[in-house]
Amino acid sequence: FLLLAFLDSCFLSPYLLSLKVCHTTGLSLNNDRLYKLTYSTEVFLDRGKGKQQDSVGYRISSNVDVVLLWRNPDGDDDQLIQITMKDVNVENVNEQRGAKSIFKGKNPPKIIRKKNLEALQRPVLLHLIHGKVKEFYSYPNEPVAIENLKRGLASLFQMQLSSGTTNEVDISGDCKVTYQAHQDKVTKIKALDSCKIERPGFTTSNQVLGVTSKGTAVTTYKIEDSFVIAVFAEEIHAFRMNFLPTIAGNIVSKQKLELKTTEAGPRLMPGKQVAAIIKAVNSEYRALPIMGQNFQSECKGCPSLAEHWQSIRKHLQPDNLSKAEAARNFLAFIQHLRTAKREEILQILKAENKEVLPQLVDAVTSAQTSDSLDAILDFLDFKSDSSIVLQERFLYACGFASHPDEELLRALISKFKGSFGSNDIRETVMIIIGALVRKLCQNEGCKLKAVIEAKKLILGGLERTEKKEDTMMYLLALKNALLPEGIPLLLKYAEAEGPVSHLATTTLQRYDVHFITDEVKKTLNRIYHQNRKVHEKTVRTTAATIILNNNPSYMEVKNILLSIGELPKEMNKYMLAVVQDILRFETPASKMVRRVLKDMLAHNYDRFSKSGSSSAYTGYITRAPHLASTYSLDILYSGSGILRRSNLNIFQYIGKSHLHSSQVVIEAQGLEGLIAATPDEGEENLDSYAGMSAILFDVQLRPVTFFNGYSDLMSKMLSASGDPVSVVKGLILLTDHSQELQLQSGLKANMDVQGGLAIDISGAMEFSLWYRESKTRVKNRVALAIIGSMTVDSSFVKAGLEISAETETGLEFISTVQFSQYPFLVCMQMDKDGVPFRQFETKYERLSTGRGYISRRRKESLIAGSEFPLHQENSEMCNVVFAPEPESASSGWF
Repeated sequence: FLLLAFLDSCFLSPYLLSLKVCHTTGLSLNNDRLYKLTYSTEVFLDRGKGKQQDSVGYRISSNVDVVLLWRNPDGDDDQLIQITMKDVNVENVNEQRGAKSIFKGKNPPKIIRKKNLEALQRPVLLHLIHGKVKEFYSYPNEPVAIENLKRGLASLFQMQLSSGTTNEVDISGDCKVTYQAHQDKVTKIKALDSCKIERPGFTTSNQVLGVTSKGTAVTTYKIEDSFVIAVFAEEIHAFRMNFLPTIAGNIVSKQKLELKTTEAGPRLMPGKQVAAIIKAVNSEYRALPIMGQNFQSECKGCPSLAEHWQSIRKHLQPDNLSKAEAARNFLAFIQHLRTAKREEILQILKAENKEVLPQLVDAVTSAQTSDSLDAILDFLDFKSDSSIVLQERFLYACGFASHPDEELLRALISKFKGSFGSNDIRETVMIIIGALVRKLCQNEGCKLKAVIEAKKLILGGLERTEKKEDTMMYLLALKNALLPEGIPLLLKYAEAEGPVSHLATTTLQRYDVHFITDEVKKTLNRIYHQNRKVHEKTVRTTAATIILNNNPSYMEVKNILLSIGELPKEMNKYMLAVVQDILRFETPASKMVRRVLKDMLAHNYDRFSKSGSSSAYTGYITRAPHLASTYSLDILYSGSGILRRSNLNIFQYIGKSHLHSSQVVIEAQGLEGLIAATPDEGEENLDSYAGMSAILFDVQLRPVTFFNGYSDLMSKMLSASGDPVSVVKGLILLTDHSQELQLQSGLKANMDVQGGLAIDISGAMEFSLWYRESKTRVKNRVALAIIGSMTVDSSFVKAGLEISAETETGLEFISTVQFSQYPFLVCMQMDKDGVPFRQFETKYERLSTGRGYISRRRKESLIAGSEFPLHQENSEMCNVVFAPEPESASSGWF
């Protein structure tokens, strides 16, 4: 069909061409001939199983006329060709659709619309030099989607004969392509990830919550007797959610162009300038980019933002947040918010009541558009203390943002420099600034002006602050930001006294292993072994844990083991439990620990038989070849049997990536006076305090105080309501992936995956003087919805596939201690509720006229609840049923 200009033709040409040019020559048409071809492009969507009968999609086919209008007399490889589509038709890819076909009984003008069809069948001109597209000419003001279909056909005419790698500009963008030349064919492989083209899109940076997507494109030119007789192209885009592989799908796009016949055609137009030739053909032609252009299909009959909100707000009532329906509607509303204007959003915010308003704030903030940010900032008044709940929900939604930008960080920095009605909100702003700094740096945004300014705020605050409260605030911000340049400051505060020491060491605990250098471990060893000053047990045990989790040396492990037996009673037991957990769970330090244990001085009965109730235990929640979920629980008691620290962690692992899903730490101190007990060494002067701190999806939240000081303790014991304290409650956009794809056929495709979580984490500490008993409780309630969708749009017909999953579950940890005797009676329980797991599949095809086909499937299963093993002493305590206390007893929830 299209003559190949081979090496021999170069020497036969009246114009001498270099050997290099001949080797890169592409398609060349014969003079005065009309080439008649057939063309089809089809697309189908499936779940990656390759069964076309289970897919949705459509096929566009036509006849094509191609003629050579002009050839540069100074060089055969400079040509202007005309391409015209005729007899266009649209049909189903899935032939089993039968009577359900949306195209049945409709002719092309009704499917495509008359004006669109006329535009599609108007010819385009293609200027080729050495087989590569120099310019693409079409008529002005044609519908973008229709022009893209013609661009997709025209791009097939771009090729070269020799093997090699180069860059080409076609409908997919500026792409790296590799040619493989054979005797009977030429194969072009396009590296789709290299294509430079303006398209909206974003993804979740953490791989555990993220989506893996991949695209391939191969075009084959079939050759017979020096003629290209057919072109076959196939492009495949696939996606898969990393932690839930059932959320997956494929978009397969194919093109086929075949020569049917040739006949006499128009004579070549004389002239040396291509511009004059084009003007002579039709002065209306305009040079347009060959790259695909973006377009948005009009949504007919879609509800307004206000109408959508009214239809879903009942699902977002506080009592419904434990249901997956809440998370599903949250995700749907976010998608609508992303297309809404500031005024629309602000109007809904101002009209909503206080019960549902926090959930609306979650959604507006999670939309992450300029309009939604402007609306929420206009709505919230940080100088007032009357809307603290809404301000906090806004800030936490910022911290969990899937793809934050500099604009959001700049807005929070501006707010921090202003005035506040609540100091708690001021602290939360700075803590979330730290979280945004880390996320932006992970996306190569460390050099942004706002990030540099935020770093100076955090580090400068730690260097200059004189207030203890501000020091804690900046340390919490650094615990989120994890700035390497902040480590020297953390080491300074780690060796200080009081709460800042503990917070500094727990911040160091979050750094990756390559930041825990010998210099850092030197400081941590001083803290653990108390070489310079006496430290609290919580600080010492954290320092030891960091050392053991970050490539400890032989002497570091040996010195820690030798210290067991010389420590306070419960600290002895705790450190022994940590070492045993390392060995049982086979952590990286286990090899070094086993090596040290060969030394009988470190490994003997006296050292490993210490009694106590403190414990440390790590186990699996789920374990599979490609992923794992672990939990760890460590509990440290004071020598008098009162809880000192309870630390529950959940981690997710996929490959080499990990996510700190949650951490709930309950701490108490200075309570020995209540039972006339003696405090441990270094803790004689501690104020009475109990509180809770949480990390959620790698974001440190502002700690919650149960009580602070003896008078606060007594007042809350006498007036306690029995309700646990909420650490975090709301709706979180967990996964957020969006890709808009320009298929080389000219069609537009979208791949989106969103995951939403309705979550409620609460905690409590109960203390009974009557029964000399303490109890801590941590409760997680979550509802999860994940929606993955693919669509392919031609503006006149659209096909889509949606795969979704949802579940509700709960995880509860309860620790009860009776300290009326030693060793204490301890019961630790961690239970996971039964989990209903529902999966849905929706397939559809729809014409712009409104006619459509839809298919739905549902699958439901129940995963049984489970109890997780915990390292515990005196487990028979769990079978004891405690009688209710007399009304005069001092007990309560704080």
